[in-house]
Amino acid sequence: MTGAEPLVEVRDVTVRFGGIVALDGISFDIRPGELLGLIGPNGAGKTTLFNCLSRLYTPSSGDIRVETRSILGLPPHRMAALGLGRTFQNVALFDGLSVRDNVRIGTHSVSRSDPLSDALRGPWVRRRTAVADRKVDEILAWLELGAVADILAGDLPFGTRKRVEMARALASGPKLLMLDEPAAGLNRAEVDELALLLRRVRAESGVSVLLVEHNMGLVMGVSDRIVVLNFGRKIAEGIPSAIRDDPRVVEAYLGEAA
Repeated sequence: MTGAEPLVEVRDVTVRFGGIVALDGISFDIRPGELLGLIGPNGAGKTTLFNCLSRLYTPSSGDIRVETRSILGLPPHRMAALGLGRTFQNVALFDGLSVRDNVRIGTHSVSRSDPLSDALRGPWVRRRTAVADRKVDEILAWLELGAVADILAGDLPFGTRKRVEMARALASGPKLLMLDEPAAGLNRAEVDELALLLRRVRAESGVSVLLVEHNMGLVMGVSDRIVVLNFGRKIAEGIPSAIRDDPRVVEAYLGEAA
């Protein structure tokens, strides 16, 4: 990863909501194949920044570039085609559809299609569908979801539903996988399984990962680098061991007396 051109560049991003400054001149890079943790106390600006990367928010100033191209003039639905996939803190699955169909939906965001061709089911549509189905089967096997592939998503336990959402995001073939609080609501054993899964996803797919997370054990255990926000400002950036011992980070989480 050292020396590689950044996959994503966040440059001097500022977000204001009326008189409130939610982000104040945030800058950092995400490198190809890197797992970057983004942490900070409640209200630090993590979700705001995440939503800027997803194009749900537009910064008041600054820029965000993916492979040197600014994304700020593009609508949210174009992010998947640029290689950005995400999950949500509150699981956003189609509970009335099977696991397989939920994951298949992830392939639609990057497929070329039109209503007439789909209705006529021409040869190239059938070929495209077959390719997508093979990809879905591979991802289901990869994330150990094959046994529940035909079960309705709404009938699954919470931890499995989180894995299905990750599978759907991976089905779009992202260059950057953005995970919003993937450990929220998981027990300790499930968090340990998630850590193993994140390491495997990064190692076997080469995808970059942006991990927004409150579980410090998970972040410290899987991240290559960590960016720390507090009150909308970046207060630290570095490898996990340096972040763990940074007095600014300790003060942000535990108070000045610590």
